[in-house]
Amino acid sequence: MSTTRPPETSSGPPGTGPPAPPRRRRVSMADVARLAGVSSQTVSRVSTGHPGVVPATREQVLTAMRQLGYRPNGAARALKYGEFRTIGVVLFTLATTGNSRTLEAIATCAAEAGYVITLIPVTTPTQDRVNGAFTRLGELAVDAVIVIMEVHLLDTATVVLPPDVHVVIVDSDAGERYCVVDTDQAHGARQAVHHLLDLGHRTVWHVAGPPESFAAERRALAWHGALREAGRPVPPLRRGDWSAEAGYRAGLELAEEPECTAVFVANDQMALGVLRAFHQRGRVVPRDVSVVGFDDIAEAGSFIPPLTTVHQDFAEVGRRCVEAALRQVRTGSTGTGTTLVPTRLVLRDSTAPPRRQR
Repeated sequence: MSTTRPPETSSGPPGTGPPAPPRRRRVSMADVARLAGVSSQTVSRVSTGHPGVVPATREQVLTAMRQLGYRPNGAARALKYGEFRTIGVVLFTLATTGNSRTLEAIATCAAEAGYVITLIPVTTPTQDRVNGAFTRLGELAVDAVIVIMEVHLLDTATVVLPPDVHVVIVDSDAGERYCVVDTDQAHGARQAVHHLLDLGHRTVWHVAGPPESFAAERRALAWHGALREAGRPVPPLRRGDWSAEAGYRAGLELAEEPECTAVFVANDQMALGVLRAFHQRGRVVPRDVSVVGFDDIAEAGSFIPPLTTVHQDFAEVGRRCVEAALRQVRTGSTGTGTTLVPTRLVLRDSTAPPRRQR
């Protein structure tokens, strides 16, 4: 029996296989400079987003980059300049309006400064999970870290962040140890309570957020303190989980309280649920009961009735976080202290003097 040998696929020694195709040379900054007719320094400035480049020259360089398929070498740039142009963001939830809008502002401001963000969600706020997040960010090479805390961790030393890391904390009470940026939660809550008392309401009921939330506790303490200072009775506290459904359940309970003529709700989503409950129980807002929210979400003006609420400037919080992080990077410091972003009361149609005065 005869056999047929397979055709030869290589002219080299047996077992070596076909020759490997030549590797394509990486496009260099000098290649882009030659095609664009500019210096390598100009190409470097364009690739790092430096503002000191004439628009026509910038477009000329970008066109050359696209034609050659040039991609800046981030690792080499980091070795040269000591920066990775990346900010890490650690957060525990995106479910709340404040966290999602703050993250959006951080990403926008970082991009304007020529940085990108790397997001590391932490599902369980424990020391091990936070340590794991910082280890991961170290592997990904970031210049600074912004931590959107939300829950009571740094306040009680449950979680300790690594030393000598450029860190900015959002929504925390750890200004003695870290650089903290937060909305002035207490002032906003006092604005809401004083507004309702000034309308003539005897007292103000409160639907608070979850007890583990720093923001919720700050608002609840300010509500309690404002009533005490005014010499008014402090009604029993209701709690929710920031959702409209939780506000609805609390609203059903408040609708059964004949003395309840004014309610301060810790966020606008829960306020929406409160409005629904009052409507179902025949309590007309604001004729029978006034309602104030907190956040001033985009839809607050479209509630029925439009919601009086405390405005939080999430864009300003995000901007100050990025500024603080980059300041630490440039100065080599770690930074401490708390920066509070002011709030303001937005008056709409959900509040009015109590019915007896009208």
